[in-house]
Amino acid sequence: MMTDEAMPSIAIFYGSSTGNTQDAAEKIKGELGDFVSHMADVVDSEPADLENYDILLLGVSTWNIGEMQEDWDTFIPNMSDLNLSGKKVAFFAMGDQAGYPDNFLDAMGQLWKVVKELGEPELVGVWPTEGYEFDASEGLFDESHFFGLGLDEENQSEMHDERISTWPVSYTHLRAHETLRYLVCRLLL
Repeated sequence: MMTDEAMPSIAIFYGSSTGNTQDAAEKIKGELGDFVSHMADVVDSEPADLENYDILLLGVSTWNIGEMQEDWDTFIPNMSDLNLSGKKVAFFAMGDQAGYPDNFLDAMGQLWKVVKELGEPELVGVWPTEGYEFDASEGLFDESHFFGLGLDEENQSEMHDERISTWPVSYTHLRAHETLRYLVCRLLL
């Protein structure tokens, strides 16, 4: 069992044009509470900031026809010198499955393609595609999972709270003897 001293550091970085991804980031931070060491919009961050944390929760949204959110679009070219070896990376993403069913959550997959080349960090927090209706997505991990948590403000906003509260422990097998601190140490691990 991990001790309190071995708590991994968790940071949330997001890009948000309309505030929806920021709202999701704040809800995720609310679920994790003080276990989140840092939360910031990438527009106010430097790429090197990502190297300071053990677990990175990255929030992105897909715009227009499969395009990256503008803050990330500016941030990504400056990430090339990062070394994320040994880091665990999870994604949460916003998309519109009804309006853009052919590229739902594409930006999440595009961001993972960049991040995975930065020292081969471990992808954690994949999320099932069940409950979504779309035709295609670059955000697919496999046929039945996204690379991370998918959120749809336009069509399923009423499901955000449940999805966010379920996501951190969706693949964790809870046992009665585990404390909250230990659970968070295993969070997304």
